[in-house]
Amino acid sequence: MNTSRPTKIAWSIVAAILLAIGVAMLLDREDTPTPTDTALVSDLVVRPDSHRLTSPPQSKATFVEFLDFECEACGALYPIIEDMRRTYGDRVTFVVRYFPMPGHFNAERAARAVEAAAQQGRFEQMYQHMFTTQAQWGEQRTPADDLFRSFAVDLGLDMTAFDVVYDSPATLARIRADVADGLALGVQGTPTFFLDDQRLEPTSIDDLTDALNQATN
Repeated sequence: MNTSRPTKIAWSIVAAILLAIGVAMLLDREDTPTPTDTALVSDLVVRPDSHRLTSPPQSKATFVEFLDFECEACGALYPIIEDMRRTYGDRVTFVVRYFPMPGHFNAERAARAVEAAAQQGRFEQMYQHMFTTQAQWGEQRTPADDLFRSFAVDLGLDMTAFDVVYDSPATLARIRADVADGLALGVQGTPTFFLDDQRLEPTSIDDLTDALNQATN
């Protein structure tokens, strides 16, 4: 996968954002030791109910992103991840884990909306919509519940069922279970990536694609 100029620009934006806000994000979480037992790490990285964007019948690797829908770096990286899905989706299982950061006012609400859509089989569509509209609602201190509900209307969801799931304590528990797994793995900020059981710490898009190439060849 060659890195196009727009992709390079997008990655430079991500890097700049991480430099600007990464330290603050790290300070939001207490240090948590990372488990070293391989079986335990595997269980924490992907759960049976984790949301999969791709599920190839003969998957050679599993790529996991712990993300926050309000995170600027996650939003800047979103189109790159979509490019990677198009390139590797027939060989790699792409998994999303919720990790709303406490400093983001609407992040947990966004995750609840995505989970409510997931219960009607529309996880991918709401996941995409959150990132493509992030500029409308991110980095604000007013609740975006009504806006997120309008996204569900746009997707043609059963709104009675959506409202029930959106407000359900079980939905919040589902999201916080992902956060608990992330914290147990040492995740402190977003985006954080794992390839199979190994945490990735990329500094360029080539680092990600090189890792995927090695895992799938």
